[in-house]
Amino acid sequence: MTAWLLSLLSAIAHTVRDVLPIAAILFGFQWLVIRKPMPNLKKVLFGFVYVLVGLALFLEGLNQALFPLGKLMAQQLTDPAFIYGALQATGHATGAALQEVHWWDYRWVYLFAAMIGFSCSLAEPSLIAVAMKAHEVSGGTVGVWGLRIAVAIGAAIGITLGVFRIVTGTPLHYYIIIGYIIVMIQTMFAPRMIIPLAYDSGGVTTSTVTVPLVTALGLGLASVVPGRSPLLDGFGLIALTVLCPLVTVMGYAQLSHWRAKRRVQD
Repeated sequence: MTAWLLSLLSAIAHTVRDVLPIAAILFGFQWLVIRKPMPNLKKVLFGFVYVLVGLALFLEGLNQALFPLGKLMAQQLTDPAFIYGALQATGHATGAALQEVHWWDYRWVYLFAAMIGFSCSLAEPSLIAVAMKAHEVSGGTVGVWGLRIAVAIGAAIGITLGVFRIVTGTPLHYYIIIGYIIVMIQTMFAPRMIIPLAYDSGGVTTSTVTVPLVTALGLGLASVVPGRSPLLDGFGLIALTVLCPLVTVMGYAQLSHWRAKRRVQD
């Protein structure tokens, strides 16, 4: 119990240290540049206290539960004993053939990557904030859940592609070049209203929840796949996680626009 309290107090102290520069800039500009008193000062101060406590509890919860669990799952799914044991159990490989593992033998890793990418994106506080603001300023045209699910599907696809890239050893730049070619083509045809939001959505999905789990998965996988280097192959998942939501969000907008035109024509 004492260790937990010390850990929580440390998280609060680190959160205060990180938030203080933001508060200093906001209050400094209000008093020194704008030269007006802060409106609703008591409410603003209470809000800062809520932010500090909420962030500290959130980060401590991640450190105590989500990070260790994600790291453990990544290690277990990428453990050679699990891969080889599954091959022996299904009778797909025996003896010396077990030394050569094919990309399909990591199918459980692909499934885990897709599910963790989808669920982490839905839980991202920054994505929730962007979706709520987009819904507000669009007058309800952009749905909160529609945007969140579109981004989550893109993140799931991106992380799965990244895991496949690590297993097969294919160069990262092929995926990035092809992905951005698709994005540029979509940008020319997607509704103008959704384009800036789509580009922002890719960035906000890679935040507090997603990055540690995805990084642990990539490094763990690159450490156990024969011929892969954690430094050269373990990174790059975040780049694909940023890229693919651009495609899915603009695709979601294009599909919605096409369905709306069909309803009008009918």
